Amino acid sequence: MGNGVQESQGPLTQGEVLPRPSSSQSEGFKQGRSVLNSLFSGALAGAVAKTAVAPLDRTKIIFQVSSNRFSAKEAYRLIYHTYRQNGFLSLWRGNSATMVRVIPYAAIQFCAHEQYKTLLGGYYGFQGKALPPVPRLLAGSLAGTTAAMLTYPLDMVRARMAVTPKEMYSNILHVFVRISREEGLKTLYRGFTPTILGVVPYAGLSFFTYETLKKLHAEKTGRGQPYSFERLAFGACAGLIGQSASYPLDVVRRRMQTAGVTGHTYSTILGTMREIVAEEGVIRGLYKGLSMNWVKGPIAVGISFMTFDLTQIFLRKVGYSSR
Repeated sequence: MGNGVQESQGPLTQGEVLPRPSSSQSEGFKQGRSVLNSLFSGALAGAVAKTAVAPLDRTKIIFQVSSNRFSAKEAYRLIYHTYRQNGFLSLWRGNSATMVRVIPYAAIQFCAHEQYKTLLGGYYGFQGKALPPVPRLLAGSLAGTTAAMLTYPLDMVRARMAVTPKEMYSNILHVFVRISREEGLKTLYRGFTPTILGVVPYAGLSFFTYETLKKLHAEKTGRGQPYSFERLAFGACAGLIGQSASYPLDVVRRRMQTAGVTGHTYSTILGTMREIVAEEGVIRGLYKGLSMNWVKGPIAVGISFMTFDLTQIFLRKVGYSSR
C-alpha cells in the first residue's frame, strides 16, 4: 500500500544471514563469562574446602586465642568434649559465618588471581603462557590482598562466633550489632594489619607453589592437565608452605580479633607478639596449633585448588557445548 515504510521484517530469505556481533562485543562477552566462571568456581572451592575442615579450624582458633597449651591429645579432647556436650553439629559452630566470609573471599581471590595473571602476562609479554616466578608470586599476593581487604569484617565475625558460646551471639547479624554498639565500628577492623601482612606471603606462596608444580608437571609428563589427585597433592604442598610462612601473624590476628571477649587488650602487632612470647614462649605461643594446621591446611588448600580447577574445566566444556 503506497510507499509507506515497512515496519516489520518477515522471515529470512534463503542465503540471508543475521549480522554478527562485532569482535569487541564478542571479546567483552567472553571476558564477562570468564569472570563469572572464576567467581562461581572460587566460591564453590572455598565453600567445599572450609566445610570439610570446619571442626579442625574451630579447634585451632580456640587454642590460638587462649593461653592453654596445645597438643594433639588436648585438641582431640576438646573436639570430643564439644561433641558430647553440644552434639555433632556443634563442631561446625561458626561455619555459617565462615561461609558468609569464605564464599565471597574465595570467589574474589580466585577471580582476582585470574585477572592479575592476565594483566601481568600482558605486561611482561607472557600472555596465555605460564608467568615467570616473580610475576607468579606477585599475582597470588595481589589476589589475596584484594580479597582480604574486601571481606575482612566477616573474618572478624567468624572468629568471634568460633570462640564464644551460643548464648553470647545468636547469629551473624547479632555479632555485627553487638560489636558495633559495645566496642565501636573500628573493632570490626581490629587485626586488619597483621591479616594483610600475613596474606601477602600466604596467598603469594600458595598460588606460586601450585602454579609452579603444575608447570613442572606439564614439562615432565607432557600432559597439560594433571589428574584430580595430582591437583589435590599440589594444592596440599601449596597450603603447607603458605601457611607455615605466615602462621605467627595468623595467631596475632586471632588474638587481636577476639580481645573483646577474652579479657585481653591487644592493640598493636608488636605489643601482641611481645605479650604472647612473654606468657607462652615463641614456639608454644606464636606457633600454637601449627601442627594441626599442617593437617587441616593442606587438606583445605588442596581441596580448594582442585575444586576450582575442575569446576573451571567443567564450565568451559558446558560453555563450548552450548555454542
